[in-house]
Amino acid sequence: MRILIIEDDATIAANLYDFLEAQGHHVDAAGDGITGLHLAVTQAFDAIVLDVGLPGMSGLTLVRKLRDEAHVDTPVLMLTARDTLDDKLEGFARGADDYLVKPFSLKEVEARLTAMYKRGSGRVTTRLLQAGTLVLDPKTMTVRFAGNEVKLPPKCLRILELLLREPGRVISRDEIERLVWGEVQETSDTLRSHLHTLRRALTAAGGYDPVETLHGVGYRVRTADA
Repeated sequence: MRILIIEDDATIAANLYDFLEAQGHHVDAAGDGITGLHLAVTQAFDAIVLDVGLPGMSGLTLVRKLRDEAHVDTPVLMLTARDTLDDKLEGFARGADDYLVKPFSLKEVEARLTAMYKRGSGRVTTRLLQAGTLVLDPKTMTVRFAGNEVKLPPKCLRILELLLREPGRVISRDEIERLVWGEVQETSDTLRSHLHTLRRALTAAGGYDPVETLHGVGYRVRTADA
């Protein structure tokens, strides 16, 4: 599954991330409500783990916006330290699919996420992300270019997915770094290194580099060799 963790407690988020990734899931994380909502709306996930108490935007507001404004029905498992019936009912009323009180078992989190995914797997058809013959399947995170499979490291996959969400749109270095690493990097060396790896793999598979650099502005995917 592709799972998004929206949790501001760094220890809890790291434990969830490490455990779920070790079980073979593709995991992304956000430490505040605004970033979490952006990821949940712009990227395709099979399930979301959402803390109620978040900086920037509460989990309850986030799930309401996700359902009522963005019309995204990705299953949401809410985490909270509050164990009253009223709190749970409010979470369900806002659009949560399940509720788990802290402290919790990591195995139970995965079990609940799996159950939600199975219940909701027929609700949404995830579209392929495509620019010309460059295709990324968000469900399996597999990439093909000119009919050839492309093997990429996880961070390179994230960068490519971000660029393919809106082919042709220029995305700034800061935006890419915030969404891929969770924060702007001190230098551009990290992003530059990953872009080099991404471009080399795509050129080897498709015969040209589809990632275009607009100096001082950002990056975008083009659909044909200039």
